[in-house]
Amino acid sequence: MRNGWYSLRWYALAALVVVLDQFTKGLAESALEYGRPVEVFSWFNLTLQYNTGAAFSFLSDAGGWQRYFFSAVAIIISVLLVAWLYRMPREQRLLALALALILGGALGNVWDRLVLGHVVDFISVHYGGRYFPAFNIADSAISLGAACMIYDSLFGSEPETSVEGGINPK
Repeated sequence: MRNGWYSLRWYALAALVVVLDQFTKGLAESALEYGRPVEVFSWFNLTLQYNTGAAFSFLSDAGGWQRYFFSAVAIIISVLLVAWLYRMPREQRLLALALALILGGALGNVWDRLVLGHVVDFISVHYGGRYFPAFNIADSAISLGAACMIYDSLFGSEPETSVEGGINPK
């Protein structure tokens, strides 16, 4: 059986990711000075940074066109994810979770790009003088969603199909 209107719960999860992402970004911007780390643990800082590029600041110095390009890509992917969640089999819960997390993360970052012109990052993890690029809740949701998607593709069960190739309702 397809998700149909049952997919509203996955859209709600995506909306929750967007709300948490925007809330924490707002806190970071109000409480942190740009580029000045605040140590939380010896390996974890809160550091306000702005990213005009994609993941790991890819194309951040490309002159401005990347803002609209990455926004358009994220919007197209988000529309496809909304449709996929609606049409997918209801019993594929892990994949639905993955898609909802990716959708929420994509929308959280696209909001920043369209409204602010950059993505707000503030989570900084480091060890032994080596720093992982700063990220945010949206990036974390996308990464967790991707990990769930990989796990599901490797270990998840496929929905039963009929001889005609359609999904058998249970």
